[in-house]
Parts: sequence; structure tokens; C-alpha cells
Amino acid sequence: MRSVKETVFLVDDDPSVLKGLRRLLTAAGLEVAAFESPREFLDRHDASAPGCLVLDLAMPGVNGLELQRELAARGSTLPIVFLTGHGDVPTSVQAMKRGAADFLTKPVDEKDLLAAIHGAFEKGRATRTARAETAEAERRIATLTPREREVLEHVVAGKLNKQVAGELGTVEKTIKVHRARVMEKMEAGSLAELVRLAERCGIRGTPDKS
Repeated sequence: MRSVKETVFLVDDDPSVLKGLRRLLTAAGLEVAAFESPREFLDRHDASAPGCLVLDLAMPGVNGLELQRELAARGSTLPIVFLTGHGDVPTSVQAMKRGAADFLTKPVDEKDLLAAIHGAFEKGRATRTARAETAEAERRIATLTPREREVLEHVVAGKLNKQVAGELGTVEKTIKVHRARVMEKMEAGSLAELVRLAERCGIRGTPDKS
């Protein structure tokens, strides 16, 4: 199955800048979609489309930082490369703290821009992979019975079968059976892998009652 090609989404209120960037990136073999305002981008953008956002910082109405904040509120993980003609250091720090992939000043160097875009693509791929792995781990956990879930939480806390049996009021042999089923359903080949899958879903184990 062929993967969807990543797109560079350009947002800049200056038509000449937008045209120049589009020409540059298209010549570099990149898929490009251009928007003259953050509002136009929000109205037309497909949130499931992979790629990155090259975003002008200073724009009338909704500015770059506000668009970044709006996308975060919508749960978007689209990496953002900011462009600014002001070289505003405090603003760039604010943007980076909010997760921006990069921050470049205008006039932007072609090599720097392309490097930033490819870096943002890598960041986006890593985020999508992590999300897919978490979703798969959650799917596996959902197949566990309530008792198997309890056993999982105790096991990932590092407890021995005998300890788990004592806390759950059953015998060690029963815990061994549950543990084997947990390993099977979670498709974990080792305890370390089981712990990694559980932690990906926020399960860090049940502490001792003592």
C-alpha cells in the first residue's frame, strides 16, 4: 500500500512571498498547498494529511502563534516551521516551547528552509508512528478481562506471581495462567516488551499495599 505523500502547507499573507516559496519548494520536488491566511488554512486543511506547516509569524487577524495555539487545541501534531521578518527572539522562544519544529528569519536561506522542512517531516513521521503504536497497544489491552488487567498492572510493577496471588486472593498457579494469557493477548515476547506496551498506555503498575 502506497503511503500518502507529505505536503508542505504554506501560510503567509504576502502573495509575493507565498508565490516565491511555492515556486521554490515545488522546484525541490515537494508537494505544496498555499494559503493566504490562517483562517483559510483552518477552513480548508485536512487534519489527517501528513506533512508540515511553514507559517508566517506576523499576520493581521489571527497571527502565527495564535494559529499554533488553535491547532494544538484541536489536537493537531502537524510540525510547524515559523518564518518571521522581525527576528523576535522572545517570540521564537515562545513558539519553540509550544513545540515548533524550527524558527527561521526572512529572507530565508533556501538550504535552511529545505533542511527545516525535512526535519519537520521526520518529526511528523515519528509522532504518527508513536500514535499508531499507542493505538495498537490500547487495542490489545482492550482484549484483556478485568482480572487479566489487574494481573498486568501487578506484573509491570515488578511483582512475582506469588506476590500477585497474595494481593488478589488467589493461588500462584492461577496467576501463572492469567499471566500467560496476558502475554499472549498483548503479543509480548518478553516482560520488558510487556512493560513497554503497558507504559505506552499510561499503565505503570500497581504499587504494594504495604
